[in-house]
Amino acid sequence: MRFACGPFPFFALNPMQAIRAGFVGLGAMGWSMAAHLHQRGLLTAVANRSPEKAARFAAEHAGVVAASAETISHYCNVVVLCVSADADVLAVSAAIAANAAPGCVVIDHSTVSSATARQAAMLLQGAGGDFVDAPVSGGVEGAKNGKLAIMAGGDAAALDRARPVLEAYAARISHMGAVGAGQNTKAVNQVLIAGIAQAVTEGLALGEALGLDAATLLPTLGAGAAGNWFLEKRGATMLADQFSVGFKLGLLHKDLGIVRELALAAGTDRSVIDKSLADYAELMARGHTDDDISALIRLKRPKT
Repeated sequence: MRFACGPFPFFALNPMQAIRAGFVGLGAMGWSMAAHLHQRGLLTAVANRSPEKAARFAAEHAGVVAASAETISHYCNVVVLCVSADADVLAVSAAIAANAAPGCVVIDHSTVSSATARQAAMLLQGAGGDFVDAPVSGGVEGAKNGKLAIMAGGDAAALDRARPVLEAYAARISHMGAVGAGQNTKAVNQVLIAGIAQAVTEGLALGEALGLDAATLLPTLGAGAAGNWFLEKRGATMLADQFSVGFKLGLLHKDLGIVRELALAAGTDRSVIDKSLADYAELMARGHTDDDISALIRLKRPKT
């Protein structure tokens, strides 16, 4: 994540100092979240695995610098991460810690293990900074609309100092406990998402096979006890075989691998987790890794 940039003074965050936010990871959700920060006048710099994307964001948003993981803390006193994997979180956190001034706060919106969050926190603490694990829920739509649910773990004072950043794109911010508690909450969230996807796709496949009219079926189900976000947002698209609209099933498969380890350690039932891992692995083997998780309906339809 390298992009040439010149020297800039270091900034430490204290309660009386203006926030200068940086954003690392300009994917489907990260781009929109960073744009909300820019609209609030809080964004100073961005970085991305492909520097070209950071440069494009900076060109489209006046006053924003295209930086790198190694240099972004030269410009910022709060750095937000939205990357894909545990190794990425640790690598970026190490790069920030090596260059950050004391008082820097790193907020991580990635979905990783709670153990990784605690490792990253130690890296920042060694540099006199703070780390808040703050995974999000709400999907691409929530990021675009600034209506994400944020489940945060970390020091309460650090969370409060960085709260204006989160408020730029959050509908709800919940402090769940110490570092790692945010990721543990996201693990619970992912089990619910996986289970709801199993039920909705199985039910709609049955309705489709019985010849029920989708235009009448979907609002009828949504008005009663079966109503839920996934049915509302993905029901019509999955019945139309449109699977490019939201959360990639390959990412949910990755998340559920993390969740399974937690469930094994906790000794809880893993029926939904194991079923979903197997189903999404089958879809990935068929070449559907980048499809939305609603592509699960492919496996629920009658075998031909």
